[in-house]
Amino acid sequence: MPAVPGAHEAAATARFRQDLSARSPSFYLGLSMDTIAPLWLWLTFVACVLAALFVDFVVLRKQGAHEVSVKEALNWSLVWVAASFAFNGLFWWAVAQDHGSDLANTRALEFLTGYLIEKSLAVDNIFVFLMIFTYFAVPPAYQKRVLMIGIVGAIVLRTLMILVGSWLIAQFHWILYVFGAFLLITGIKMWWAAGQEPDMENNPALRLLRRLMPVSRQLDGEKFFTVENGRRIATPLLLVIALVGLTDVIFAVDSIPAIFAITTDPFIVLTSNIFAILGLRAMYFLLAAVATKFHLLSYGLAVILAFIGTKMMLIDVVKIPVLASLGVVVAILAITMVWSLRTAPRLPMRQEASSDPGR
Repeated sequence: MPAVPGAHEAAATARFRQDLSARSPSFYLGLSMDTIAPLWLWLTFVACVLAALFVDFVVLRKQGAHEVSVKEALNWSLVWVAASFAFNGLFWWAVAQDHGSDLANTRALEFLTGYLIEKSLAVDNIFVFLMIFTYFAVPPAYQKRVLMIGIVGAIVLRTLMILVGSWLIAQFHWILYVFGAFLLITGIKMWWAAGQEPDMENNPALRLLRRLMPVSRQLDGEKFFTVENGRRIATPLLLVIALVGLTDVIFAVDSIPAIFAITTDPFIVLTSNIFAILGLRAMYFLLAAVATKFHLLSYGLAVILAFIGTKMMLIDVVKIPVLASLGVVVAILAITMVWSLRTAPRLPMRQEASSDPGR
């Protein structure tokens, strides 16, 4: 009996998917999600995250509350970027060992693109953090602890959201079109809202939190609770933690679907997202000193979201290569940053010097 055309390819694809499922955590959890990463690489990733949190909460905690200088923030930013690239190199090696260098190149490029997209969208997140800290007059020495706790919450929340999103996409392919439309609409809304100062005083979340709990007027060091008139009440720093967490939820709803436009492999989506988040604290202190110089960046991020949303909605019509997507994202960021620097408002020399937290 003659072989059916494509039968060998179909059988090979089925064996490939079965092999992936059998070697990934989703297999043991009973979830229907395909990933190219072996179990040992998942465990390595978990170990890397735990090591990073140990450094943040144990090693660096010994420094106590202090103002992070630009130099310190830059050094730590380079450390986190180097760690992310090193993990991507390990990922490339693991895929190359089992499936060849061609597939490894594609998957490593997907990780890099997802990482860059998440880093880019985190910039807008950072600007909102800066606005929250300014509104509550949180000293720079206390901001570090707030960001550390926020990062832990972001890791837990985004892990859950990515796993649920991966399962939904595996079960219902049309979810990709919903994500794409959502990103396109979000990009358009971000473009119109760019340059506008949010009204913190009338923020619904802030007003709700103030109704739910009594809050002191003054900070009490790094404490989240204090005692006034014999009553235990929250400090403004607890409100800051809540608003930072809520902000990350809002931005995660944008950024996670954006990476699904690049790849639906849950391992790549999760690792690229989390590695970008781990460097968020250092990036905040680095960008806080130059926030006014990138005043047009929100427009660039809006264009990126619109591009990714369109790409996702056309996923079954036009296949845009990962390298092309990476090129578009890099080009948009470069153009926006250069244009921001060229049109940045000039500040008086004394004000520029005083705005540098490293001095």
